[in-house]
Amino acid sequence: FFLSLKLEKKPKEKLQKQICQVVLDHFEKQYTAELGDAWSSVRDVLTSPWCWQHAVLLNRFSPSPGLESSLAEQGYQPAFPAALPYLPAALRCYSRRAPGRFPAQKHQPGRLKEYYLLNAASLLPVLALEVKDGEGVLDLCAAPGGKAVAILQSASPGHFHCNEYDDLRSRWLEQTIESFIPDPLINLIMVSKLDGRQIGDLHPEFYDKVLVDAPCSNDRSWLFSADPQQALLRLLQRKELSSLQFQLLRSAVKALRPGGSLVYSTCTLSKAENSDVIDLILSSCRNVMPVDISGMARGVSQEFTLLSGMQQHELLVLPEKGRAWGPMYVAKLKKVSST
Repeated sequence: FFLSLKLEKKPKEKLQKQICQVVLDHFEKQYTAELGDAWSSVRDVLTSPWCWQHAVLLNRFSPSPGLESSLAEQGYQPAFPAALPYLPAALRCYSRRAPGRFPAQKHQPGRLKEYYLLNAASLLPVLALEVKDGEGVLDLCAAPGGKAVAILQSASPGHFHCNEYDDLRSRWLEQTIESFIPDPLINLIMVSKLDGRQIGDLHPEFYDKVLVDAPCSNDRSWLFSADPQQALLRLLQRKELSSLQFQLLRSAVKALRPGGSLVYSTCTLSKAENSDVIDLILSSCRNVMPVDISGMARGVSQEFTLLSGMQQHELLVLPEKGRAWGPMYVAKLKKVSST
């Protein structure tokens, strides 16, 4: 079956999404100031959906004979080199330089999917988290569930709490877990719809690892906002996002056991939602310290274009033609003592 799979031919009109000018103008001003010369090449990728790429994350719980050879025939290669500080053998992801998308699999109740299509950069927060077997893990803002699936490809947590506050996105998360994870393991996963800002008080010092893949201004999708009024509203509300992100991070710190670590990630280029939020946490929480992830950054620098000048505890993936991954911001922190 897989040998006969060809890349989906998308009708031209579907690829020609309309760019929202008000968002592009806003980004042009902000990101020219923040990224300098790098912004023009990033803008070229973000405004050209036909050059976007998709990686293929294999599902270890539903192996498919012939899938890897089919991927190889279509130019896909293993996405990560072995030189990374943390790269579980079971985590198998394939990518290629050419744009396009491997055929998606439909959700079928009672049947596991064989692979998950994703932006390869979205695996970096999971690799930075370094989950080990038996650890207690919290995915604070878990929908649509790709990072939760990747965590379970990497290790077998002792308990795994996936939280998503938004009702619609929570149902999406549950369907993703049902599509990729077998019943015995699903029983070990707790899915909740709590306000992430309250979890630290509800479960203080309970988890070994916490992932905060925070709600953010999604640069890729915002550029194609169909409704200019909604786009304006989003841009006005954008300033409030950093406050929400800070509160989610503070909750995550409370939920961490001393010695535990957390990873914060977003899919925006915005400094206000990235480095500024991390700097605020580091200055306001004395029991938290940055963790050096420069080894991981060096290890993935062949696969991804990274913004230069970042601090050792953070990285920012910049989309570039032929490496159209990201935007993806990743930062890692460690809790050194109780509050």
